[in-house]
Amino acid sequence: MSYRIAAPDEYLAITGMNIKNVLITKAAWVLPFQRCTRFSVQPHDYAMNLQAMTKEKLQFLLPVVFTIGPDVNNRGANSKGPKPNTNSQGGQPVHEHTHDEDRGDSLMKYAMLLAESTAQKKGSQYLENIVKGIIEGETRVLVSSMTMEEIFTEREEFKRRIFRNIQGELDQFGLKIYNANVKELKDAAGSTYFQSLSQKAHEGATNQARIDVAEAQLRGNVGEAERHGQQERSIAKINAETAVQKTDRDVERAAAEANLATQKTILSRDVEIARIQATRATESRDEDLKKEVQIKRAAAELERLRAVDVVKASIARESKQQAADARAYEVEAEARANFEKSTKLTDATAYKTKIEAETQAAADYNKTTKNTDAAAYKTKTDADAWSHATIKNAEANLQKKLREAEGMVAMANAYAKMSEAFGGPAGLLQYMMIEKGTYVELAKANATAVHGMQPKISVWNTGAEAGSSGAGGQGSSPDTAATLRNVYQLLPPLMSTIHDQTGITLPEWQFGKLPNNELAKRDQFQGYDSKVNGKR
Repeated sequence: MSYRIAAPDEYLAITGMNIKNVLITKAAWVLPFQRCTRFSVQPHDYAMNLQAMTKEKLQFLLPVVFTIGPDVNNRGANSKGPKPNTNSQGGQPVHEHTHDEDRGDSLMKYAMLLAESTAQKKGSQYLENIVKGIIEGETRVLVSSMTMEEIFTEREEFKRRIFRNIQGELDQFGLKIYNANVKELKDAAGSTYFQSLSQKAHEGATNQARIDVAEAQLRGNVGEAERHGQQERSIAKINAETAVQKTDRDVERAAAEANLATQKTILSRDVEIARIQATRATESRDEDLKKEVQIKRAAAELERLRAVDVVKASIARESKQQAADARAYEVEAEARANFEKSTKLTDATAYKTKIEAETQAAADYNKTTKNTDAAAYKTKTDADAWSHATIKNAEANLQKKLREAEGMVAMANAYAKMSEAFGGPAGLLQYMMIEKGTYVELAKANATAVHGMQPKISVWNTGAEAGSSGAGGQGSSPDTAATLRNVYQLLPPLMSTIHDQTGITLPEWQFGKLPNNELAKRDQFQGYDSKVNGKR
């Protein structure tokens, strides 16, 4: 027992035990009492030079080449795919090969009739003789029923009929025509039919060619002369039209150049006028921007001075308000403490007096009741009077302190109303400073403070217009948000300046916290001031 495998172009034909006819496969186990034969399915070319005779008894040689091999696609009842019910060409029902010996399998037919071992050469010659015999017989039969003219004119139909007749015979052996090639017909020995036809056709073609050449030369010469005359007429016409068009173009070009010169002069004049107007407008706008910058600087300085006065007035008012509230609270607390202390002291004295009176009454029980009652009544009366006087004094002190606090509050309200009357805290502050001579004192203090010292001047710039108001501000439109931006940019340097000049640090909840760069600048300026004044 062995396992046999066929090559890609081979099949195995196995017969023997447990196999009814022939088993066609690519690989299988070969059991004892079984025989395995390899056969090739490669197509082979069969070239022949057939000698045939037409219906007119004309002999000729027909060279043909057929490529024939086993049909590996027509497996009949042994096919593993679906079984068709009708023929794809004619639509006729396909004959069932289930009960046939070969089951309609082309490979089984080939294996049963023609297959042999690849080592044998005799079988190949045998197959070639059978195929050539079928081709020669069918071709002679077909040629004998056709004329020479039909063979020439219906070459494709002749080829199809040969293919169909030969394929019908080869189906009995499981063979298939893969290609059929019919070459040019030739004369048989002793026959000059095709040679005469060729010579006739050649002479006719030569004569016709000479006639065609002469006619072509005639048409060429005449046509050449006509083309030369037409060419000269066309050239003359074109030259005349070109001269006329050139004159028209020269006139139009001269007019266009004159118009261009006029337009250039007008444009140059307009450009010069526009340049002068732009220069005047730029100068006017520059002056306007400078004026606006000066007005904004003055307004900023006025707002700075006003902010300084407002801040001082607000700080003073809040300080006084907080001091008044603190003093009122202290007075009220002190009055309550004195009242409680006086009450406790009065109770203690009364209790002590009562105890002493009871003790004295018990000790002097034998004394006269009238003297004892009188003394006790007198003592009680004195204690009540002293206690009442103490309470009244405490209440009077409390009322005094409350009145002082109310007076301070009223004074603060009066200051607020005066501020409204004077148009704001700045007006009230100016009034109070004028009334109390504060300006004179400030002038003296400032003169004394800066006497012998180098003044420190703080300059800050807000907005992009202040630094570019000269040349860069020409033609620029005013920024509507510049005022609001300048106010916000004014606050950090303003707070730093107030601190440097007055030593007052504004509360962060009201004006915010100074940024790090402003604190660094302030520390740097303070250090520089200390070095200038000789301080370390």
